[in-house]
Amino acid sequence: MTATALKKEMDMADSPNSEAFENHASENNTAWQKVCTKADLVEYSGVAAWLETADGPAQVAIFYLPGGQQRQGDELYALDHHDPFSNANVIARGIVGDLKGAAVVASPIYKQHFRLEDGQCLEDENVKLRTWKIEFKGSEVWVEG
Repeated sequence: MTATALKKEMDMADSPNSEAFENHASENNTAWQKVCTKADLVEYSGVAAWLETADGPAQVAIFYLPGGQQRQGDELYALDHHDPFSNANVIARGIVGDLKGAAVVASPIYKQHFRLEDGQCLEDENVKLRTWKIEFKGSEVWVEG
């Protein structure tokens, strides 16, 4: 899916008159947004997506770890795409791995590791990437912005 097509689809999903509109508003004025489909994801890798948040637009790195021998089910993670160490939007391009039993992504620039579950940097306890709730709805991937 091209970026233009994804943006158009997201705009339609955010329109109150659209059948695809879903709003699970909370006290933070957040809403679930369709960002892509399962076919757009790369197993054990990341993809970047655009997300509208209460704080303004954000780039999100989405990671898909499909169920297998060591996992109970499919796992999706959504982290901030912005690497605070290099000040670049590159986290989705990082290498996915496992450190001390936790799924992590290594930044492609300076190689800091961030836990996919909570965004915590393993090399610097003072640094943590923002995370979002993410889930499959059928074959669509939805993130709470």
